[in-house]
Amino acid sequence: MNALLLFTEEGGGQIEQIARTFGVDWPHLVAQMISFSIVCALLYLFAYKPVLKMLAERRQLIAQGLANTEKIRAELAKTETQRQQVLAQANNQATQLIEEARDAAALLREQETQKAHLAAEQILAKAHEAAAQDHIQMLAALKREVGRLVVRTTGAITGKILTTEDQRRLSEETARELTSH
Repeated sequence: MNALLLFTEEGGGQIEQIARTFGVDWPHLVAQMISFSIVCALLYLFAYKPVLKMLAERRQLIAQGLANTEKIRAELAKTETQRQQVLAQANNQATQLIEEARDAAALLREQETQKAHLAAEQILAKAHEAAAQDHIQMLAALKREVGRLVVRTTGAITGKILTTEDQRRLSEETARELTSH
């Protein structure tokens, strides 16, 4: 304030004259300046400082949000990678299971084929055996029939009745002849 008074005293007349022209009242002006300074100090302490503090907190929250976003993106990428790995592993396991099922099916098919071949061979063996039995039975029946015919024919040719012993002997000789051919 002293500087202002000194300034007014040196240039004295001109400044004083301009101030009076504009209606400046120095005691009121100084009082208003002091009041304005007090109001500015109070506003700075109670309004401006809390607003700055709130803005700093908001900046910090925004920075944390951006950092969290980056963390979330990294976690999402990690989760996606894990998901891809799990899918690949599941596909590998499914492929392996399919191959095992195919191998098991081929083995089962081979076993069933072998069983069918064995069954077919058994059926053929039984059929051959049955055919052999039928052949033996037919030969025996044929021998009996041929023996009976030989006995009848011999009896008819010789004109005599053959005894049981003669009939048996002729049947055996005929059977031996047929067996050897």
